[in-house]
Amino acid sequence: MAASPNATAGEDMQGKSLETEVRLHTDKPPQPDESSEIEEPLQTDKSTKMEESLQTDISQSEKTTIEKKKSLQISDSPENTEKCVTGNSLREQSTGDVESNDSIQRENNSIGTATPADQDIQQERTESEKIEHLFRRLNLHRNIKLRAGYILQITGHSLQSRESCVEEELVLSFQQKLLMMNYRARYIIVNKVNEQDQTKQRDTDSSEDSGDIFKAISLSNKETSQSDRIHPMDVQMAVFHCADGFLKQLMVTKLSQCQYALPLLVPDPFTRQIEFPLWTFRQINKSWKMTNTNNEIISQTHPIYKAQTPIVFFFRFGSVSSSKSQLMNNLINEKHNTFFHRNCPGSSRTRVLMDGVVEIAWFCPSGKNTDKFTECVAFCNLHGDAGDHEKQLQILTEMASVNVVLLPRLEKNDKSMIKLQQLFKDSKPLIFLITEDESAVIEMTKWKFKIGLKDRNQSDVSEELRGAINDCLSESSSTFRLKDVSKHSDIRVDEEDDEDCRRGREAAQQMMSLMEKKHLTEIKESFLPCQGKLWHQWSQKNKELHRPGGEKIEMEIRRKQTEMKKIREQQHDSDISEFIEIFIKEINSNDNHKMFFLKWLGILLDEYISADLSGLHHKYNEKWSTVLKLKERHEPDKLTAKQAELERISEELQDAAFGLEHIMREIGQIYESCSSVKKNKKDLPFDFSSLPSLAAKMMISGFPLELMDGDAAHVPLVWISAVLDQLIQKLGDQRVFVLSVLGLQSSGKSTMLNAMFGLQFAVSAGRCTRGAFMQLVRLSDEMKTQMNFDYILVVDTEGLRALELDGRSTRHHDNELATFVVGLGNLTVVNIFGENLSEMQDILQIVVQAFMRMKKVKLNPRCVFVHQNVSDVTAGEKNMEGRRRLQDTLDEMTKLAAKEEVCNVERFSDVIEFDVQNDVKYFAQLWEGNPPMAPPNPNYCENIQELKETIKTHASKSHGMMLKDLKDRIEDLWEALLNEGFVFSFRNSLEISAYRKLETEYSKWSWSLRSAMMETENKLHNKIENEAIQEIEETDLQRELEKTSEEVEKSMSEFFEKGKDKYILIQWKTSFDIKIKDVQENIVRETKRKLKDILQQRDLKKKIDAQRTYHENTLYEKSKELALKLEDKANDEETLKKEFDLFWEQYVKKIITDTPAIKDIDIMRDVKHFLSDSYEGRLPVDNRMESTDIFSGENYSYYVQLKKSSGIKGAFTNVCRSFKEKFGCALSNEDEAKIRSLVTDVDQQTDKMIQSFNISKMGYNNSYIQKLIDYIKRRVTDHEVESVKYVFKNEFFIDLVLSICNKANKMITDQHKMFRDANDPVIYVEKKRAEYYSIFQKHCQGATSAVIFGEIICQKLKEPIEQSVYKKTARDLTDEMRSNCESLNGNRSNLEKHILKTLAEEEDFKKYMEYIKTPRDHFKSFIRDEVSRYITDKFRVSVLPKMKENIKLLQQKIMKAAHESSEHVQENRGDVGLWLKSFTQRLSDVLIFSEKDLSGVKHDVKDFNLLEDVIRKQLQAIMSENTETFPVNLDYKFRPEEILIDHFCQCCWVQCPFCRAVCTNTIENHDGDHSVPFHRVDALKGLYYYQTEDLCVDFCSTLVTSEKRFRVSGEWFPCKDYRTAGGVYEKWSITPDLSELPYWKWVVCRFQKNLEKFYGKKFQGHGEIPDEWKKHTKQHAVLSLDKCF
Repeated sequence: MAASPNATAGEDMQGKSLETEVRLHTDKPPQPDESSEIEEPLQTDKSTKMEESLQTDISQSEKTTIEKKKSLQISDSPENTEKCVTGNSLREQSTGDVESNDSIQRENNSIGTATPADQDIQQERTESEKIEHLFRRLNLHRNIKLRAGYILQITGHSLQSRESCVEEELVLSFQQKLLMMNYRARYIIVNKVNEQDQTKQRDTDSSEDSGDIFKAISLSNKETSQSDRIHPMDVQMAVFHCADGFLKQLMVTKLSQCQYALPLLVPDPFTRQIEFPLWTFRQINKSWKMTNTNNEIISQTHPIYKAQTPIVFFFRFGSVSSSKSQLMNNLINEKHNTFFHRNCPGSSRTRVLMDGVVEIAWFCPSGKNTDKFTECVAFCNLHGDAGDHEKQLQILTEMASVNVVLLPRLEKNDKSMIKLQQLFKDSKPLIFLITEDESAVIEMTKWKFKIGLKDRNQSDVSEELRGAINDCLSESSSTFRLKDVSKHSDIRVDEEDDEDCRRGREAAQQMMSLMEKKHLTEIKESFLPCQGKLWHQWSQKNKELHRPGGEKIEMEIRRKQTEMKKIREQQHDSDISEFIEIFIKEINSNDNHKMFFLKWLGILLDEYISADLSGLHHKYNEKWSTVLKLKERHEPDKLTAKQAELERISEELQDAAFGLEHIMREIGQIYESCSSVKKNKKDLPFDFSSLPSLAAKMMISGFPLELMDGDAAHVPLVWISAVLDQLIQKLGDQRVFVLSVLGLQSSGKSTMLNAMFGLQFAVSAGRCTRGAFMQLVRLSDEMKTQMNFDYILVVDTEGLRALELDGRSTRHHDNELATFVVGLGNLTVVNIFGENLSEMQDILQIVVQAFMRMKKVKLNPRCVFVHQNVSDVTAGEKNMEGRRRLQDTLDEMTKLAAKEEVCNVERFSDVIEFDVQNDVKYFAQLWEGNPPMAPPNPNYCENIQELKETIKTHASKSHGMMLKDLKDRIEDLWEALLNEGFVFSFRNSLEISAYRKLETEYSKWSWSLRSAMMETENKLHNKIENEAIQEIEETDLQRELEKTSEEVEKSMSEFFEKGKDKYILIQWKTSFDIKIKDVQENIVRETKRKLKDILQQRDLKKKIDAQRTYHENTLYEKSKELALKLEDKANDEETLKKEFDLFWEQYVKKIITDTPAIKDIDIMRDVKHFLSDSYEGRLPVDNRMESTDIFSGENYSYYVQLKKSSGIKGAFTNVCRSFKEKFGCALSNEDEAKIRSLVTDVDQQTDKMIQSFNISKMGYNNSYIQKLIDYIKRRVTDHEVESVKYVFKNEFFIDLVLSICNKANKMITDQHKMFRDANDPVIYVEKKRAEYYSIFQKHCQGATSAVIFGEIICQKLKEPIEQSVYKKTARDLTDEMRSNCESLNGNRSNLEKHILKTLAEEEDFKKYMEYIKTPRDHFKSFIRDEVSRYITDKFRVSVLPKMKENIKLLQQKIMKAAHESSEHVQENRGDVGLWLKSFTQRLSDVLIFSEKDLSGVKHDVKDFNLLEDVIRKQLQAIMSENTETFPVNLDYKFRPEEILIDHFCQCCWVQCPFCRAVCTNTIENHDGDHSVPFHRVDALKGLYYYQTEDLCVDFCSTLVTSEKRFRVSGEWFPCKDYRTAGGVYEKWSITPDLSELPYWKWVVCRFQKNLEKFYGKKFQGHGEIPDEWKKHTKQHAVLSLDKCF
């Protein structure tokens, strides 16, 4: 039987009848055979043989069979009637093509009745149903557009490597593989959901009918029909139809990279209108090599849409047995399926969307003899029967250089013959491929060939066809340009049809029109004036600014800053070009065409400059080759000249490059210049502050932002910070994982990133990445939850050791770049090309050095090494050997880098956590074959997938950083790089900020513990005084603190584990846990000490208390006796008063006789006495008494005598030392600092000793002075023992004692006065006179015992109540001030800010010097003043209400105790003694009041209810008395200011050895270095230039960047290496900082004369004050403090 002219996908239909192809189905309908080559069966005229064949072939019996089988199908699955899709017409059945059963049924039902029009309508409806069904299966909707952003985001699916998937995931799997340039995207296997059920069914059927071959065949047919797979090309085209313009373009670009054919003409699946997707080709470039007439190989690169190439057009008529697409593949690349065909993996019997689609592919020659074609040739393929697609046929045959037609045979009466005759008569070459012909190639007439295909070797056919095409092309001058297709009518061009695309193009073309007739090197200068020489000059000045030289550093800095300001003004004054104006206007519009505009602009700019750049690159490569040859020949003269030429071409390349990145760079410079001069640019139609918002929007839309300008090698910090601020404003402060990429130039970094994330960094045509760019990659919601990030921020960099930079760039530049991006990244991918270790060593040393720097500044990034272009990535042993060699190389590079960085490490694993097994990836070669026709290697794509999974693993373990933190990190890294020593200069703002927050919280936690312990201490103090407890145990105190301790622990846990900065803070958690425990233990220990002192002092003052009680109670009893004598004169007030006064005076005289009065004291007299005794009158103590203040002294040289040295050398040393002593410069700065530290510490410790004497309770004793003097003597002696250079003169000890005692004089005197007022019998009794007279009156008037006793109790309670209320109010007030008082509501730094503001307002030089020299004392003084002011200002609104509230609470407690005591007495039938015992016990922890206070007072109370009433009334009278004495009558240690001083001043007080700034660490004896956020002018400390009178006006933070030196103990040290001076210097961290510090500049200018007089030096010469400083006002200075702190 003759072969049928139609065939199914995957097999020939020879010998098969239609009957055997009608199959049963249950789930999915069989659909027409539409393989890649056999799209639409041939439609023929009624007069043709095919139609005759149709009429004769189908017998009645066959029709009967069809009817039977159709009825089976309908009964089996009635719902499938609607879902099934059909073929085209009844006529097509004759070709043997398979159609769905319901189609056949409809055809049979309509025989004799249906008209052709009805059949067409029915066919269209069925086609539409097929398409809708396909879209549903793929989860697509034609009206819901897929967007590129959706495909490019990181999802769980995209991070999994899958060769198969379920049907619903086909679209995602296809897109993800395509994104990675994996050409296997078309070969995805679909998992059958019902596969298991089918297997079970097959097993059941087999068991029942195992011997029936017919049933077995029937079942196998049934199973085959059930496997209704979706055709891979339907997946591609369905996505294409549902994609928006940008995704379509991305898809087609990726298809091109995969060396696949691209859709050229695409019929709409629903309207059938033909679309030419020109937009999708706009980003595709093709490169090839050709041999010119001079036999030279020349390279060409063109945007494919404008490339002039011949075109070979393939089409078919009818159904053919050979695959047209396979034939075309053999012509282009027999190893790759450029066009999908029936024999490709995954091909199925059903295909819905490819009919009428024209695809195009290009052959690009490599310039070798093996090229199949010598020039670039386009190949077009029309899918389906050309007879059904006349428009496509017409367009392509007209444009083609050669037409190639496939058909079964040449038939005269065939309808297609009309078209073929026309083509044959045309002069254009035409090749017939006849599937039913066996003949070899025959040239029928000129350029008309016939080749038979039947039973012929495919290779022979391909050779003949290729030869024929080459012959035709060699004679034909016809060429094709892709964009010319749009000129044809009746087709829709996407660029014209899409309004947004069209408007975007018009706006971009308007900008491009301005560039006409301009040379490439002139464009930047005229259009982008801000970023050329001006920006480069500014960048250079900024680098010089951070590395100042010369003697007058501050003057030099001012000069540089002035020059930089002028450059900014020049930038600001330059006109905004019309080019930039249009760009800003378009990008600032709210229209939807904005994205198209940006894309179009990039495309057109690349097109504009690519030709010229190509020529420049060619020239550069030629010169580079010449230079290399000259180097080999050792011809230095010629070499120098050629290198200069090479440099010139390199500069031309730099000038010619022009892309979107340069436009955005210009906008960034416009913003920075406007920010600098603080006004808008005249041509700018809106405020410059909105410019960063535009860049932020572009970043969100997927465009990259230039982070480091590669041309100027500079980071525009102001611009970058502003853009990130806007990004935060638009997105919120999102958490990002920063992925940095480093590698040599042309090592495939950008290709890898494009494959991994679909990123296309903003690099203009013909250029490698310069500088660094950052781009956001979105994560799906699912991945955000899994990875705890919102975005991945990818940072791509220029290639290290870039050829373009050769001659200009240095290793330093590469180190800077590597350090910058490594420091920025949470993970750095180090990209290495090839396996040559010698080529890798350069980059590895740079990278290792960068990681070593990160280690030294406590940053902990991770890294992954990627070896690209490895020949055999599957060889396990080879990979193990490669890893070992890499590990050895890294270790070797680590040793080399360690020498440069002065770091003691031996192995790379000492520098960074690195797993050589998992953190080294081997990548296959990118191309599967030889470019330019080679597709990407699928193994490379698999390697990309593995790398993505590795990145995910690292990311899930990392904490990333918030966008705000990223901004700070960029600034920190760049500022450190601008200075010469990165490690030395790096200032980790994120850590500093987090640590400050931690310090503030630490202050709160420690305050909570202190506050709670104060409450406990108060209760226990009362109990001790009341003799309710006799000893204090630490365990009791710890138990009291337990609840607060748990609360603090919980708060700490939440802060460290849940706070925003938890990943930074975690490093300090352990140390702060220990610190809080230490604080708690210290508080407990200190409280125990205080309470033990109170216990001891209670016993010591028992005699005093007993005597006072005796006098009180004796007075009471005596007055009571007198009252009984005068009962009859109770109404005679005058007599009673007279008698009482007489009695009182007599008794007071007796007290005076029996008890000596407590005298006033004179502290300094006692001090003088002890000192005179010690020195037996040898020293003039009297003369030193008034004028001495050792704390305010600047130089201690006067107080020391240098030790004598022995020997000849020693004699010379002694002479030098005598000379130094004579001129008052015997001590080094370090010695001065040690003595100052001694003085400060002795002052603190003696202060604590004085507090411990508890003078307000115990009274003053001159033995206290002796104790102080002895302690001071011991400390001075100990210090002398430690010193090897000097001993103290006696004057030092005397002045130290006098200064300390002078300072403590007022406090001791005040406390002694409190003691005297409370304990001197005459004074104390006299205060009670009115109270006793009141009781005396009541006795005279016959008041009951209960009334009298109640009043006595209340009189006794008056003082304890006052003290209790005062103490509680003081604690409450302290809490309030910690919350509400601006200066006291934060940490120590906040307090210091307010101190500096106050100093500026007062403008008191003496106070400034006190603050600089004795900061702790000044802090204390300030706190006291603040508290006093607060109490005065808030007395009525805050203090008094608190006191009243505390009085009310205390009254309630007292009355409750009285009531409960009355009940207790009544229950136990006790007397007033029991009542008093119960009453005092219940108040023992509230008031200092006990039974002994009433010992000796006789009382006989019966009516306890009356006693309660009396106490209630008397209490109200007592408590309503004057409260104005708060807090004067309160003991010092209980006052709010002392509580706050104790809290704030337990911190570090170490001062900077250069400027005396105080370390801001809130923890005393803290770990790590001392530091301050901002240093001061060194002149404030008195620093001056050696052997001059010139004061130093430098800041420490600029000194350490200079070449200056300083002197310690006669030895000179470089300022930049100040730590080498040892001692206090090595414990300070002083980072370079050029921040404006107006405050201290203003202070120096304001007090210039005072400072000169104080230090005896001048602001002159090297220390001349810059004029700029004098412009700062006080207001400006004060405002600057808010920025500094």
